[in-house]
Amino acid sequence: MGTAYAVAFDGDRFLMVWHPRRGGWEMPGGHVEPGETVEDAVIRETAEEAGYRIRVVATRDLGDCHVCAAAVVGGPEAGCEMESGLFGELPDELSFDRGEYEDTVPWARSAVTRAL
Repeated sequence: MGTAYAVAFDGDRFLMVWHPRRGGWEMPGGHVEPGETVEDAVIRETAEEAGYRIRVVATRDLGDCHVCAAAVVGGPEAGCEMESGLFGELPDELSFDRGEYEDTVPWARSAVTRAL
């Protein structure tokens, strides 16, 4: 079904999770399960990985995955799978390509700002 991740903003900062196996920070996300929408998948994955509740405001197809712009609406809850943090800029240690995030973070910031 593919993969998806969320760029979720709490004010001016965006949410990331530390993935210990990959040794870097990344946006919460994962596989879209059968019968699940992209939006439902990122809402579920963000809750599981980071303990935050989000509201998706826009979705973008990147070809190999989808990215959702979202606003944080609650959390963090205890018992999540990964360490999480809120960032004003991309940290040095990333799990995935910096170039993709340099494109998707400003897009998501703009989408969330328009929606709120």
